Amino acid sequence: MCFFIEAVEPGGCGMRLLITGATGQIGNAIALRLAAAHEVVGVARFADPADRSAMERAGVTPVACDLGSGDLSALPARVDHVLHFAAYQAASSDYDAAIRMNAEATGLLMHRYRAAKSILVASTFSVYDPHADPWHQYVETDPLGEARLQHAPTYSVSKIGQEAVARTMARVLKLPTVIARINVAYGDQSGLPFHHLQAITRGNKVRLRAPAPTPYSPIHHRDMAEQVWPLLDAARSPATIVNWCGDEVVTAEQWCEQMAKWSDRSFEIELDHIPGSQPGAAGDATRRNEITGPCNVNWKHGIRELVDGRNAAT
Repeated sequence: MCFFIEAVEPGGCGMRLLITGATGQIGNAIALRLAAAHEVVGVARFADPADRSAMERAGVTPVACDLGSGDLSALPARVDHVLHFAAYQAASSDYDAAIRMNAEATGLLMHRYRAAKSILVASTFSVYDPHADPWHQYVETDPLGEARLQHAPTYSVSKIGQEAVARTMARVLKLPTVIARINVAYGDQSGLPFHHLQAITRGNKVRLRAPAPTPYSPIHHRDMAEQVWPLLDAARSPATIVNWCGDEVVTAEQWCEQMAKWSDRSFEIELDHIPGSQPGAAGDATRRNEITGPCNVNWKHGIRELVDGRNAAT
């Protein structure tokens, strides 16, 4: 799944930017923001005709493609930069499928665009070996390991595999690469805080994967879109690795309390804990700050936008 964008790099001439994950929450949000000012061709499976229609309404030309199949012939022959957001998450324990979709597909994509100026490979904080202290802020040099997820048991292992493939291809192809480990990206209609808001407003229990506290370093889609070019500028061979997370550490309990207050609701928490999961997933944003500068969306402002948008829609 991907987007092909005729983009204009800040301070430069027109650039072709390929963004994978057209129907995913992060790739979709970033691509649609860029599409407001640039020509965009969207590539995804488009199994749901509604997704295709949504792309067209946003001024995006949809093209069907399945990266996991290995047949990338439908994609444009040349691009200047690649943003690889496509990711496979499934409730099954099919590690072969997960590695094929997340790791192998990344290598095939990088090989196809080996002449590109740079590529950003989106990874996840789920690659970090769970730390016993929920307040631990993961740094890029921390140990990697399996962080079990109830909804996607193969995700952590396959994303570690993806990083290994991306690092290898960056060196073999001499392709400037940045591997960005994402921590709780959210926006108007997607992300963990948004799903928690839906539960609160519907009177359902909020499901958390560990007992309190559960700290995160959330980052708004708006900040992510603004940080794309600095991250691409930081791409190197061997690959640059960076935590793509927000500047503030906040617990899920804190943002749920704010959501409930602003929605005039109460809420209950239900644990969805499994052994081996991360008790917290806060990140150290020092390296990202050196590359992009600070985020602009304060977590309370971002959460308030979610609540106000939800209230306006009801």
